[in-house]
Amino acid sequence: MYNPVSPDEAVSLIQSNQSVFIHSVSATPQKLVQAMTARAAELKNVTICQLLTTGEAPYTEAQYADSFYLKAFFAGGNTRKAINEGRADYIPVFLSEIPSIFRSKKIPLDVALVQVSPPDKHGFCTLGPSVDMSLAGLQMSKIKIAEINQQMPRAHGDGFIHISEFDKVTEVDYALPSFEPKTPTKEDLAIGQHVASLVENGATIQAGIGVIPDAALAALKDHKELGVHTEMFADGLLPLVESGVITGEHKVKHRHKIVSAFVMGTQKVYDFIDDNPLVKMLDVAYVNSTAIISQNPKVTAINSAIEVDLSGQIVADSIGTRIYSGIGGQMDYIRGASLSEGGKPIIALNATTGKGKSKITPKLNAGAGVVTTRAHVHYVVTEYGIADIYAKSIRETAEALINISHPDHREELAKEAREFWGVKVNI
Repeated sequence: MYNPVSPDEAVSLIQSNQSVFIHSVSATPQKLVQAMTARAAELKNVTICQLLTTGEAPYTEAQYADSFYLKAFFAGGNTRKAINEGRADYIPVFLSEIPSIFRSKKIPLDVALVQVSPPDKHGFCTLGPSVDMSLAGLQMSKIKIAEINQQMPRAHGDGFIHISEFDKVTEVDYALPSFEPKTPTKEDLAIGQHVASLVENGATIQAGIGVIPDAALAALKDHKELGVHTEMFADGLLPLVESGVITGEHKVKHRHKIVSAFVMGTQKVYDFIDDNPLVKMLDVAYVNSTAIISQNPKVTAINSAIEVDLSGQIVADSIGTRIYSGIGGQMDYIRGASLSEGGKPIIALNATTGKGKSKITPKLNAGAGVVTTRAHVHYVVTEYGIADIYAKSIRETAEALINISHPDHREELAKEAREFWGVKVNI
């Protein structure tokens, strides 16, 4: 049905001055990435386009600067240093819009490196846990190169591709990266309880990976008839499925189905999506469309932040001028939830950093970028409570946020509210 070659031979199709797309997150094709980087001496001016990838990103190392240049839609642990040292570019854009950027050829692609599940008896492989914008990246690339991984889950949804469409394939057999859940602190658990108190029975939820989303999901164990429409999910969702809390019966779009664009977690969640008709892995242009999201009832979107200023502006992709993550789908879901009947967009974060600095600040750190505007924010949650700031004045917003900040910072924040915003607040 197909003739596998070595990773080295597979990437021999890559030429200088081309643009190369790399499959996202858990599906990053590790062997192809290594083989491509090994050709650095013979390649010049190759542009790498990607979202978030896992494993090492050796092509971002300074020694390969003449061979590879990264354009990333998200800064991860393997690319953050290169981006902030100016050896790579960060492109801030809504996750929902990346597929159209590829499909319109605003960013043209020459080669796609992807990882797929083995072909079925009809010759169809799948993109497994990562359809997201990778489907568009694959479709719009002139040359398609794949790792066929024996351990890649076979996922239902949009990510099917016939083996005949690949120009080169190589066979691999390794486990997908595992993202082990962190143990929540008492503050995380308190945030989870506050978030859960906002979730109504019959709601459609969106929650990502991380200790706070996991704490919120764990606190939903007594809820009923929840649905899921989310850009991503991890292990925290599985107990709610197994216990019957998640049924999807009230959803308008894909009733009874769990809809997602990518999955990252432990082997347990990869096994869960494997050949599971309950889960639909779909193109993120659809999954994150506000027009689609908002059709579901009581959409409750749970997102996080790095910093919130006293006027309600949300910083989620940078620490000052230092890029930390990406725009992602936060605004897609904040807006989608806001437009949903009974919807609730939520920003949840710890009140302080690990060093005790307040994450609720009088004004944004110099150079920090606003991901979600103050006009879009409804609920902000910390371990100290819930601030409902939608349709509130700057003074009312500042007061509500100060009252969910760490008690040690409240007096100073109140003083700074007067200094920077000219408002007097009660705490």
